[in-house]
This record gives sequence, C-alpha cells and structure tokens, in this order.
Amino acid sequence: MRLVVQGSAIRHPHLVHIHQLCGTSVQFVQIGQHAYYLANQAQPLPVVQAFCLQQQIDCSYVQDSQLLKKFGLCVMDMDSTLISIECIDEIADMVGIKPQVAAITERAMLGELDFAQSLRERVALLKGLKEADLLRVRNERLTLNPGAVEWVNCCKKNNITTLLVSGGFSFFADSVKAMLGLDYAVSNDLEIIDGIVTGHVLGGIVDAQTKADELVKLRHQLGLTSAQTIAIGDGANDLKMMADAGIGIAYHAKPIVQAQATYALNYVGLDGVINLLTT
Repeated sequence: MRLVVQGSAIRHPHLVHIHQLCGTSVQFVQIGQHAYYLANQAQPLPVVQAFCLQQQIDCSYVQDSQLLKKFGLCVMDMDSTLISIECIDEIADMVGIKPQVAAITERAMLGELDFAQSLRERVALLKGLKEADLLRVRNERLTLNPGAVEWVNCCKKNNITTLLVSGGFSFFADSVKAMLGLDYAVSNDLEIIDGIVTGHVLGGIVDAQTKADELVKLRHQLGLTSAQTIAIGDGANDLKMMADAGIGIAYHAKPIVQAQATYALNYVGLDGVINLLTT
C-alpha cells in the first residue's frame, strides 16, 4: 500500500519526520501542490497517523489497486459534501427558525434521529415559506465546496459516472447537477403550491437506504462491481451507501462517519480524492 499525505499545512520538515517514522529508504513522490505519497508501506503506522492528526495533515494508507482507472462510478452526497451549506438550515434562516431546524439536522447527521422522520419534522416547520425565498438561498448562499469542480472534472476525464444522491431537495440538487455537469441526481421533492411551501415532501423520502439502493441500482446498470465504486459523504445517512461502495470517503465528516469510512479528508478539498487515487 501507499501512504498519502496532503494538506496546506505540509512543510518539508513534516515530510522528513514522517519519512523517519516510516523507517524506509523509499522517497516521497509529490502528486499535488500540497500532496505526496510514499510507496511500499507494509501496514498503517499509528505513530504516523497520530503525528499527521496533530499537524492537521490528511493521512491515508491506500491499497495499491485503488487507482482512478479502476473505478467507474462515484456517488456523492450534496449538503456539506458537494456544497458548503445544509440547504434546509439556510431555508429555515429565511423565516427565523434556523436554530430549531439546525438542531434537528445535527441530531440526524450524528445518527441520533431517524433521517426520514427528522426531515418531515423540519419540512413541516417550513410551511408558508415563499418559493422566492428558496431562490434567494440558491442564488445567494449555495456555493460549491473547494475542489468539487476539479474532482468532477477528473471523473469525466477518467470515464467515471457521477451521481448526486441527497436527502435534500431537488430544487437545489438539480442546480448543483447542472453547475458541475453531473450525470445523475436523486433527491426529495419539496411540495410547492402557488409559490408557497406546504410543509410536505412529495413521494418517498431519500434516506440512508435509498442512497445505498440508488448506488447499487446504477452500479448494476453500468455493469460494475462494488470494488469499482466510490461513495463520498459527511453524515450518518451516508454510511449505508459508503458500505456498499468499494471505498467510502468521509469528507469533513461527523466522527461516526470517519470511524467507518475507508478514508477521511478533513483538511483538504474534494480534489484530495484525486490524490488518494493517483500515483
């Protein structure tokens, strides 16, 4: 396996110290502005992982077989993964109830609440909101996370199909799909009648199981194996799809997600995924 270290905090002394900890004659290879890998690592070294954590450097031990050319599908969460906000929290801010909604969101992302139930509770609080307010959130607050464009462009160059699957709303997911040029997007439909939010979600809720099911369904359609899939997310409702993927990447994620992910990125942008899978 190879050791990949990355992050804007990396300096030459860090690399020297990590190299000493690894006790190898193999030298670091630079693969990005702030990204390096060290080949021929027999096993993860806790002392290296602890040092990188202390220095705010992302550290991953990656299997040699895991390279961009080996993958054919990447499934990604939207809120706080592809984009920097939780859309429903920002919508709530428009009507002055962000603290109440954000508290429910946080508990759901931590895995303390059933996602479908929590979503219905939050959407009910939005009853009476104007569609114009949704447009303001989309136009004024929705921003892509660092590295999102670079990662999706990399997927395109490597013929990796992209799917956004979100417990958020199609009102925003469809825009993100268009902004990034994603292949597919699956999300919840917020009911809006005569320009007013009714407080209901149309159809079934896109929850953790739905996310996993959408990954498996598209994987089968593409004729891929589990090992050829990547899933990226940040919340507890992403865990099932990450478990069904060849690799699950926790992006600036909750502790419960980092603990179960294949790799975790805490200090770099989504373009850090490129470095994980490049030699």
